Amino acid sequence: MTTLENRPHTALLVIDVQSGVVDGNHDRDGVVANIADLVDRARDAAVPVVWVQHNDDGLTMGTDDWQIVPELSPDADEPRIDKSYGDSFEDTTLEDVLARLGVGRLVVAGAQTDMCIRSTLHGALARGYDATLVSDAHTTEDQTEWGAPPPDKVIAHTNLYWTSQTAPGRTAGTVATKDVAFR
Repeated sequence: MTTLENRPHTALLVIDVQSGVVDGNHDRDGVVANIADLVDRARDAAVPVVWVQHNDDGLTMGTDDWQIVPELSPDADEPRIDKSYGDSFEDTTLEDVLARLGVGRLVVAGAQTDMCIRSTLHGALARGYDATLVSDAHTTEDQTEWGAPPPDKVIAHTNLYWTSQTAPGRTAGTVATKDVAFR
């Protein structure tokens, strides 16, 4: 029930599943496999897959680390969004792409849970989108050295609080990969 008018469609938003981002992340292979499953199912259902790639001083556009992981292959006609901030909407073409596709509901997967995933989920909900986080298709790195909880706890906490997010006229929540319904 998005609050965006004439936006009845759903898109799978794959955030920052780049070699230099997910290398060494918690359950990297399992998460990437779940995302690959989601991509295949979205394509089978004719649901747009939108790829987001981060770049900044530590992750240079065009380098090997910037590339989408080899297990995933964006189709040439699938939108790709370049971003430099945590929120995938901030100073990007994402909103224009989603408007053109008539998308008001996002199914979100990718990395980093505690940065770009959370920022984009909140950004989407605040902009009027329904935003569903795939609970077993996002990951993050270990930042315990700086006082953060271990990655599995960061992921569990994000799943916990996103399950009960609400906003007037919008839906949020979490769902496991196997339970994602694109239609």
